[in-house]
Amino acid sequence: MTPIKRSNCFHDSHAKDPCHISSTPYMLAFGVMEIFFSQIPDFDQISWLSIVAAVMSFTYSSIGLALGISKVVETGQIRGSLSGISIGTVIQTQKIWRSFQALGEIAFAYSYSLRLVEIQDTVKYPPSESKTMKKATLLSVSVTTVFYMLIGCFGYAAFGDLAPRNLLTGFGFYSPFWLLDIANIAIVVHLVGAYQVYCQPLFAFVEKHAARVFPDSDFINKVYNIPLPGGFRPYKLNLFRLVWRTIFVIITTIISMLMPFFNDIVSILGAFGFWPLTVYFPVEMYIVQKKIPKWSSR
Repeated sequence: MTPIKRSNCFHDSHAKDPCHISSTPYMLAFGVMEIFFSQIPDFDQISWLSIVAAVMSFTYSSIGLALGISKVVETGQIRGSLSGISIGTVIQTQKIWRSFQALGEIAFAYSYSLRLVEIQDTVKYPPSESKTMKKATLLSVSVTTVFYMLIGCFGYAAFGDLAPRNLLTGFGFYSPFWLLDIANIAIVVHLVGAYQVYCQPLFAFVEKHAARVFPDSDFINKVYNIPLPGGFRPYKLNLFRLVWRTIFVIITTIISMLMPFFNDIVSILGAFGFWPLTVYFPVEMYIVQKKIPKWSSR
């Protein structure tokens, strides 16, 4: 929402105003929205939210790709080089650091394996869940990789050494401002859904564990049916779910407000989380399940 506000400010002032906009109110609004959506009881009940998030992802990605291509066509030249940003624009150590940051961000983008088990658990049977997931994973990873590689390549070709960290929110483009607003709104909607996709499995894990530890607690286990108008099914209210999920969202919102360098944090999380969660553990689980002897050729 901050980029939308800044984009409109730049448009109104003809880029003469620096347009410093505080992101705090929008982070608070995002947190309030996530408190509401986090009360959806189960992961399988947010499939519609996942679909909306996916559509929004393709929307802003398509806009970014189209703007990159149009910029290259407009200037009639391909900027940048195969070796990346040139020495002089940045020093050698900064170039190395940015390269590692880029690898971390790429790794973070492919940390989807954390959610594959939860997604597979909600897939209809038959056919076999494993067959469905293999096809879905192959298709989604292929399309995502090709799509984002095109965006990165055309974005770099359009701006070269002056390419911002984020083509849409970093104001690589200033016009058409209405198209940038659509793209940034799509990002907001996508993040609303993505937050729930990543948090719902954690919510379910904590609540199931609490129910096992305190099986006789009404606060944790009792469900109250709240009637809803319009002929909808009654909402199943659980006090523990209400309190714990609300506290979790509040804490994550406060932490995000205290982090001034979002991309750097994403890089660190990607670097620490990619290898153990996306490579090591899935491979180890496969070895255990198939009972493959160590150091064998299988």
